[in-house]
Amino acid sequence: MKELIDKIVTDGTVLEENVLKVDSFLTHQVDPTLMSLIGKEFASRYKDKGITKIVTIESSGIAPAVFIGLELGIPVIFARKQKSLTMNKELLTAEVYSFTKQVTSEISISTKFLTEGDHVLVVDDFLANGQAALGLIELCRQAGATIEAINIVIEKSFQNGRSLLEEKGYKVDSLARIESLKDNKVTFVEE
Repeated sequence: MKELIDKIVTDGTVLEENVLKVDSFLTHQVDPTLMSLIGKEFASRYKDKGITKIVTIESSGIAPAVFIGLELGIPVIFARKQKSLTMNKELLTAEVYSFTKQVTSEISISTKFLTEGDHVLVVDDFLANGQAALGLIELCRQAGATIEAINIVIEKSFQNGRSLLEEKGYKVDSLARIESLKDNKVTFVEE
């Protein structure tokens, strides 16, 4: 997606050979115009696929997921990383390791929001090692929901996330695929 790639080039910052900082438009501050375009793009790809729910993980996946949900006219569920007092029973849970934060979190979704008849788009901001997506897949599996695709805003194609998910039979659909972050330069996969 050209607008996203342009934004990564102009506003993204390479911190290390495997870390891209995009906090000015995606992971801390959100560019609503860009998120609207992202929502429209993913929605156009899946509008006729019978999607009933979008599932993401807090927090940076929420913005793109909401804009996709808005375009498709369907609910967005986000897996919580911390249980609140109101989330105390009938939960689907899975563990997710964050390489960026170097912590394992237990994520959860209420069973009343995700059920066996649901056809799901899993949405996340980044795909690197695939751990967040695997956690969301596990929640969907526990609910008996069908995963139609995994939608990723930015994929680090030089890491193993895509191959891990595709080997398990999941369709991975990314808007910007990064080939390399070497020498403080973002290089994209030619498609």
